[in-house]
Amino acid sequence: MKIGFVSLGCSKNLVDTEKLIGIFKTNEYEIVNEPKEAEAIVINTCGFIESAKEEAINTILEMAEYKKKKCKYLIVMGCLVERYKEELEKALPEVDLFVKYSEYNSLWKQIEKLFKENKNLEKYNNFDDVEERVVSTGNNFAYLKIADGCSNRCTYCAIPYIRGPQISRKKEDIIKEAQKLAKQDYKELILIAQDTTKYGTDIYGKPMLTKLLKEICKIDGIKWIRFLYAYPETITDELIQLVKNEDKICKYFDIPIQHISDTVLKRMNRQSDGRSIRSLIQKLRKEIPEVVIRTTLMVGFPGETKEDFAELCEFVKEAKFDKLGCFAYSKEDGTPAARIKEQIHPMTKKSRYNKIMSLQQEISKENLQKQIGREVEILVEDKLFDGKTYIGRTYMDVPDIDGVVYLNTNEDLQIGSFVKGKVIDVSNYDLICEKN
Repeated sequence: MKIGFVSLGCSKNLVDTEKLIGIFKTNEYEIVNEPKEAEAIVINTCGFIESAKEEAINTILEMAEYKKKKCKYLIVMGCLVERYKEELEKALPEVDLFVKYSEYNSLWKQIEKLFKENKNLEKYNNFDDVEERVVSTGNNFAYLKIADGCSNRCTYCAIPYIRGPQISRKKEDIIKEAQKLAKQDYKELILIAQDTTKYGTDIYGKPMLTKLLKEICKIDGIKWIRFLYAYPETITDELIQLVKNEDKICKYFDIPIQHISDTVLKRMNRQSDGRSIRSLIQKLRKEIPEVVIRTTLMVGFPGETKEDFAELCEFVKEAKFDKLGCFAYSKEDGTPAARIKEQIHPMTKKSRYNKIMSLQQEISKENLQKQIGREVEILVEDKLFDGKTYIGRTYMDVPDIDGVVYLNTNEDLQIGSFVKGKVIDVSNYDLICEKN
């Protein structure tokens, strides 16, 4: 049988999809990229915020159209199903099987039952232990999930209600997977969790990210290592020094601070305040002069006043983040923030979002202009049709999130190789280089 996949949402979701692709492939199903060729289509959904839910529903309806042709089975799994399985079953009879995130240990059994097959493969009864995985992000980098769920209980976030409290993977299992990926010639590993800096607290009684990173750095073949979603209150001096002194670890911190106003942060149930956030940014830049800092902000949180927003704008101008993402608050079912009376008007949220992104666009270009004339190391990832321009990334860029490098050269470069280039120009978010 030919199986097609659609993975929506975050990179953690993608890893789950890649594991399921691996199970199908190991059991001699054919994986196809075109939905029109598939006899069964699997959609892994996101249910984090309203826009993600809309995207998931639209994708399900789009894929359901293929059931009028070759597709026999439509399977929908993931976070949206975890939250709304009963409602989805009633609303979308086109779907043959809905599987909640909490049902992943019986996922393969449910699929076999649907397909009327019975291979009794009990090794798939614990989805977390599934070793089969087909990396779908190309040949250069792979995500390495070190934990799932979250125990932070931010008042706006539905993740703890969808994926439960943080559950860290054993260090030995992560190292084993990292070694396997290195043998498959992946040059960059990106460690992911909902909160990477709290990795290990649930099973070891203390944060273990620094020790884990030290072990991964010992693995031959890996060139770049980075970790995403480091919460500010658990970025320790030990972690900062490791990033500073270890060549393999990219000098890059992704720190989702959400806001700078103490009033808003308290309502969000965040564990940091404005003073500690400012202090951390200063420390990082002092200790690691070449550090790249990315953050994520939320505007329009219930009760956010004009003064709170003005403080946030001033902070963005003051901090001059290298990378910044922003999203408007989304009222999520079952979260404490959804019950706050002072909800912000959608137009106000949109206006505030536009203001922040406009400020950051200028800051981003200003920051990048400082790179002009400098030599940078570039991971070559693709080639444009003109035959003279390659697309790549530096340590300053996370794939699919940050900018890229356009590298001009008359040489034939190998995709996946690392080369030196000189920055000759910039756009708002990208570098333009020529090969040295």
